[in-house]
Amino acid sequence: MTSQPEQTVPVQLHRAQGLLVLAAPMPGLEPQDISVSIHHDRVTIRGDYRASRHDQPETVISEWTMGPYHRDLSLPQPVSGRLTNATYGNGVLVLAMPTLEPDMQEDVTEFQLEADTGTRGQRIGHMGSEIEPTMPTQHRP
Repeated sequence: MTSQPEQTVPVQLHRAQGLLVLAAPMPGLEPQDISVSIHHDRVTIRGDYRASRHDQPETVISEWTMGPYHRDLSLPQPVSGRLTNATYGNGVLVLAMPTLEPDMQEDVTEFQLEADTGTRGQRIGHMGSEIEPTMPTQHRP
């Protein structure tokens, strides 16, 4: 496997009722290729390299690769990593991060997405239910 330079992930960040919502396109990855770290007002996103077909003889043009992706982003205010919802579908990672008061602190939250075999994409979090920390293994029957 050829070592590929990390690609900077472009993002969109917007506010919604008590949340900062970040969307980042990371095409060609599986959920388990994506890891996220959240601490106070910093978010780091990584996507592992999934290989490319550019080194195969039949490839005529190859202008992009499937990772590796990386983005380290400073947010306008602190967020809760342990209450963050992470979804990945159609090549886009979406983080819905509940905002915190400036004086509130949480430990670093790190997680790697897991493929949800029952649906397309991945979901971690509390959307549509009582807000409390969850992990993918708690959603399985």
